[in-house]
Amino acid sequence: MSRDVKCLHPDMLMHQALELFRNERISGAPVTCDSTLCGVLSMEDLIRCLLNQDLDARISAYMTPNPFYIHPADPVIEALKLFVSTRHGRLPVIDQDRKVVGILTKGDITVGLLKALQKDFQAEEIRRYRASHLFEDIVSDRTSLILRYQIKPRDFTHGGAASSNIKRALLRLGASPNIARRCGIAAYEAEMNLIIHTTNGGVIRVEIEPHQITLEATDDGPGIHDIDLAMQPGYSTATEEIRELGFGAGMGLVNIRRCVDQFRLESTWGKGTRLRVRIFMNPEESSKSTSENERENR
Repeated sequence: MSRDVKCLHPDMLMHQALELFRNERISGAPVTCDSTLCGVLSMEDLIRCLLNQDLDARISAYMTPNPFYIHPADPVIEALKLFVSTRHGRLPVIDQDRKVVGILTKGDITVGLLKALQKDFQAEEIRRYRASHLFEDIVSDRTSLILRYQIKPRDFTHGGAASSNIKRALLRLGASPNIARRCGIAAYEAEMNLIIHTTNGGVIRVEIEPHQITLEATDDGPGIHDIDLAMQPGYSTATEEIRELGFGAGMGLVNIRRCVDQFRLESTWGKGTRLRVRIFMNPEESSKSTSENERENR
């Protein structure tokens, strides 16, 4: 709210209100009697007075008596509700004694929202900056950040949580949106495969290095009986129950292979499966590896 409130008195004349509006560049003001709210005068009221050529009239003749108001401790949402329901452009803010302590306009709320959004944006930018410079001051032969996620079987409620966290981490670390998207898709498909097909769940491990991202998904059963068949688009061993939930369409491994630069799948029937994929940060290296990967898959 604005605390420096310009108030009018009911016995003042309308031409005095006109001067106040023009000098202060405002479009409305509370009307008070001994600092107690008794009305509101708006630009619409002033226009009505001008049309009547009645500038010598008292403000009490044109003001809105007993106006809507709010209290300093009221939530902003209550003010928004009043703005919508009454179509008024301003609300006096009064204390428990009906003394005017401020005024709130739609513009004040807009400014407040912009400040809050800017504060959140700046905080996010700081987090991203700190994360994206994580590797710069570290000297070692090999520097990496490892993320691990335990995936439970049939846990569809939390399906996609790990991949979402991985994607967000990559963006904060300064990865390009395209790299984060590709890794996010691969991680999501691997995560859902663990949820759908494994006996005891599994682990997703992501190793992030300055030049590449390595993702591994491992489990201890039941394994894949025929990897070549499992890599065929549309092939799935998901149950009817899983399919009815909208999962198990048989495109998971295919989508993973399309999004990564290196793809390796190992499985022993009855024992478990290990998926290992890699995405390169360098576009040239990524393009070269993708071509080689496609030839190997063919």
